[in-house]
Amino acid sequence: MLIYTYPDEAQRREIITRPTKEAASLTATVSAVLERVRKEGDSAVLEYEQKFDKVDLRECITDTSSERKNPLRVSDEEFNTALNLVSEELKASLRLAHDNISRFHTAQRFEGIEVETAPGVRCWQRSMPIEAVGLYIPGGTAPLFSTVLMLATPARIAGCKRIVLCTPPQKDGSVHPAILVAAHIAGVSEVFKAGGVQAIGAMAYGTESVPKVAKIFGPGNQYVQCAKQLVSLSDVAIDMPAGPSEVCVIADETANAAFVAADLLSQAEHGADSQVLLITTSSVLFNSIQKEIETQLNQLPRKDIATAALDNSRCVLVRTIDEAISLSNQYAPEHLIIETADAGEIARQVTNAGSVFIGHLTPESAGDYASGTNHTLPTNGYATAYSGVNLDTFCRKITYQHITPEGILSIGRAVELMAEAEHLDAHKNAMTLRRKSLG
Repeated sequence: MLIYTYPDEAQRREIITRPTKEAASLTATVSAVLERVRKEGDSAVLEYEQKFDKVDLRECITDTSSERKNPLRVSDEEFNTALNLVSEELKASLRLAHDNISRFHTAQRFEGIEVETAPGVRCWQRSMPIEAVGLYIPGGTAPLFSTVLMLATPARIAGCKRIVLCTPPQKDGSVHPAILVAAHIAGVSEVFKAGGVQAIGAMAYGTESVPKVAKIFGPGNQYVQCAKQLVSLSDVAIDMPAGPSEVCVIADETANAAFVAADLLSQAEHGADSQVLLITTSSVLFNSIQKEIETQLNQLPRKDIATAALDNSRCVLVRTIDEAISLSNQYAPEHLIIETADAGEIARQVTNAGSVFIGHLTPESAGDYASGTNHTLPTNGYATAYSGVNLDTFCRKITYQHITPEGILSIGRAVELMAEAEHLDAHKNAMTLRRKSLG
């Protein structure tokens, strides 16, 4: 990790910089894959699965007629097999998490209020679910079955009629059983064996097997994120732009060094391009955390990935908590963990963050799995403008208005004058005719 002691303004700008990627070649590669999927459908998806995920799905299927017709779709038999492969203890944990996620997101339901903006003019909103949504679930170095719950649960609560899930297959052509169990618990039955850019293209354009959706959700590597942004230009909506995962920890002298190190490493193990940022006011803690990171890192199975992520990361020593909050707000982290004596007070001063974890006993991993909040969050500084996934993310709001004769008298002349001033005579006439009809 890069170490900064009492950084000046120039160093602060350096601290908040994310790892950079060469965008031109990435975009060219992703565009080529998307174009083939758009034109060739299933055959292109199957070819890219063999090329990128190293599995020929046509060779992995059993001899049932439904699977023979559709090697991409997960069959009922595969769902049933997965249910028997996952331990009862893990199933219980998934149900607990699902219940908490359901409880938190159900509380976000929108209740529209009808407003009389002027005599005879009534306006209101109605929340409507997006009819078809696509969920992308990474399944590479870490099969993120928790993300199934985070996305499918609010989609169901919102009332989305069709929920399509794509996830990369394993080398034997199966989907990780915990992903299928989580889908079963969340009520998702349309699951397809497709990963990476080809999965995003399949959901954006539709193929012979994979339905076209109206909005795509979910995390992924830089190729997946690039694909989501490209298809969002003209074909489908996406949940948010995003980059690699990240965490910021604000800690003072009361923090537990082992807790802080564990929190930093829990994010670093996501991927080599992840980033962690530690901001502390205590030089003593600063040194203790460095030692704890070394100790805990050596015990991690994903040590190599976490080590690479730490190369993109920073430890910052500041003089005051106010400086720490200011730097964190400037960084706008995906996850912010506050491990200080007055964590609740500091949390009230947060203006930019995806999700905030308050106090010494609140690790980011709680939000990743089972506290109930959503872990699909804005990264790469997008927390300055975007919210994390919530119930509204799966909805659209339609506005309504109804005008009575009294309403025409209230606002009619103003509408005419404004339309005339904008040189939009047809707009003016639409109101003028109604005013005249009322005498």
